[in-house]
Amino acid sequence: MSETQDKPAAENHSDAAAASQNDAQAIPDAPYKPVIAAKAAKRANASVIGMVIALLVCVLAFLPIVLMNPAPKGEGFRPDVDVAAIARNATGVAGFTPVTPDTGDTFKPNYARWESGTGSGVPTWEIGFLTPKEAFIGLTQTTQANPTWVLQQTENLPVTGTRNAGGQDWELRDSGKEKRSMVLEYRGTTIILSGTASLDEFATLAAAVVKSAEQAPSASAPASAPASTQPTQPSA
Repeated sequence: MSETQDKPAAENHSDAAAASQNDAQAIPDAPYKPVIAAKAAKRANASVIGMVIALLVCVLAFLPIVLMNPAPKGEGFRPDVDVAAIARNATGVAGFTPVTPDTGDTFKPNYARWESGTGSGVPTWEIGFLTPKEAFIGLTQTTQANPTWVLQQTENLPVTGTRNAGGQDWELRDSGKEKRSMVLEYRGTTIILSGTASLDEFATLAAAVVKSAEQAPSASAPASAPASTQPTQPSA
C-alpha cells in the first residue's frame, strides 16, 4: 500500500523538476548592462562638453564675417561697364565716334569693346545689353561693312521687312522664333542689333542708338586706295 502511494509522489516531483527546467529555458537571458566607472563617465561627459564648446566658438568666430558680407538681394551680380569711357578710348582707333545709347537703368551693358577685326577683316565697335525682360541684344557698328559680313552678323536670317525706330527705318531680319536682327546704315556707319529680345525691346534700344548717332559727327567712309595715274602722251 505504501509503495503505491510513494510512486505518484515521485512522479509528481519528477514532473515538477521538468517543468521548472522548461520554464528556465523559456525565459530569455536578461541583457547585460555594463557598468561605467564614475571617472570614465566623467571623462566622456567632459569630451562631449568640449566638442560643444568648440563648435560654439567656431560659430561665434564666423558670425561677424557673415554679418559684414550679407547675401546679395534681388538680381545677381552685374558688371559695372562704363560704355562712354570705353567709347572715348576707341574713338581714335575706330576713326568714328562709336554710339553710346542711353537707356537709363533699363538696359544693362555687360560689355563694351573695340574689336580690331583680325578674324573677320572688319573692325567693329561692340556693346552687349541685358534687357529689362532678361533677354540679350548685341550691338555692332562699323564703317567697313560688306554683304558677306552682314550675313554673318545676322546669322543668315531672312529679311522680313522694316521697323521704324528713332525716326529711321531699320531692316528687320527675323527667324520667326527667338533670334532676330535689325540693320541700319546711318551717317556713314552700319549698325546691327542682334539677339533674343522682343521686337518692342529692340525698338526701344534702336531709338536710343539713333539718338546717340545723331549727336556724333558723321563718319567718313574709309579712304580707298588712290587710282594709278597714267602718264600723259605728248600731243602730236
